[in-house]
Amino acid sequence: MSRFDPYKIKKDFPILWQKVNDEPLIYLDNAATTQKPNSVLKAIKHYYNWENANVHRGVHTLAERATTAFEGARESVRKFLNAHDTAEILFTRGTTTSLNLVAQSFGEAFLHEGEEIVISVMEHHANIIPWQQLIKRKGAVLKYIELKNGELDLEMAQDLITKQTKIVSLTHVSNVLGIENPVKELIDYAHSKGAIFVLDAAQSVPHQKVDVQALDVDFLAFSGHKMLGPTGIGVLYGKRKWLEVMEPVEFGGEMIDFVHRDMSTWKELPWKFEAGTPNIAGATGLDAGIRYLQALGFDAIQAYERKLVEYLFSKLQAIDGLRIYGPQNVNYRTGVFSFNLENLHPHDVATALDMQGIAVRAGHLCAQPLIQNLGESAVIRASFYFYNTKEDCEKLVDAIIAAKEFFSHGSV
Repeated sequence: MSRFDPYKIKKDFPILWQKVNDEPLIYLDNAATTQKPNSVLKAIKHYYNWENANVHRGVHTLAERATTAFEGARESVRKFLNAHDTAEILFTRGTTTSLNLVAQSFGEAFLHEGEEIVISVMEHHANIIPWQQLIKRKGAVLKYIELKNGELDLEMAQDLITKQTKIVSLTHVSNVLGIENPVKELIDYAHSKGAIFVLDAAQSVPHQKVDVQALDVDFLAFSGHKMLGPTGIGVLYGKRKWLEVMEPVEFGGEMIDFVHRDMSTWKELPWKFEAGTPNIAGATGLDAGIRYLQALGFDAIQAYERKLVEYLFSKLQAIDGLRIYGPQNVNYRTGVFSFNLENLHPHDVATALDMQGIAVRAGHLCAQPLIQNLGESAVIRASFYFYNTKEDCEKLVDAIIAAKEFFSHGSV
């Protein structure tokens, strides 16, 4: 931890050194997407400069290089998640695509009329809408775990997960409340009732070590762009026993074994789920992002981010008229802070912060059921990563206070 220097790390991220509205950029929208270090940018450029060819199809040198890089990235992801083998790692466009794949393939095959899916009110829309559509097609039932004191109501969760439950799908870390859910406990309980467990790990994998075998999770989804990688690349981990019996949901080149006039057969895992030309450059960029995170070490990342969370939380609590959503015990929080200023619209506050070079998110955060549950139509969210600093926290607090004074008195 003594060697963890966020100021030195920040030098690896060229985008962070620009000015926005004549102010140094303070980027606090990391829950939406993270910035990319030079090593990721170089990996993508290197692919297009030296390896640009399709994978699995050619025997020429460039095709072999591209295939080696692409499958090498898959192996990096396998190690990163501690999956049993690379057949369990599917490349997708992101978390949304991964969750839709589970709903459309596993759900279509194994969910029956009258059976139940359990999710929570804190889910991202990507972990709500696919299940809504599935139950319409199957005549099944969708149930929601509610909140209790800003956290997931675990007693309600145990009441809702029954022998009728086929699928439980929950977020690991809330993109609004910044709380980490006790997913291992919930996975074990779901399995005791005969249900499979789907984990939305978009907000957890970038910040902590996630071991799919230790969790015993059935499916896990995450996006590359939230963990230093490029947009358009994501991962679905699935236990091999499920992927083997699931049918693909996209069809065409790359995923076929043989095409007859009246029927076709599929390739083995993982390729039967990867129709068409994949995002090869995206995979190489994700690989570079994983290597960067591993070089820093998740213990160091978590320890540093914990200090930032503790420092900022006390500062925000001291601002009169500012309401922070989620657990009020700092020990249960991650680096996601959703808040509102009394009598001020979130978009106005976010615009005022942007004028001071501070990038935050304002709106329903793709979590409308949760925002409504909080009694709001929108919130402001500041989300941190390991390249943020205490000075970023201080500038955010000063900017919030300045915005509050401006809107209250008409001047700063």
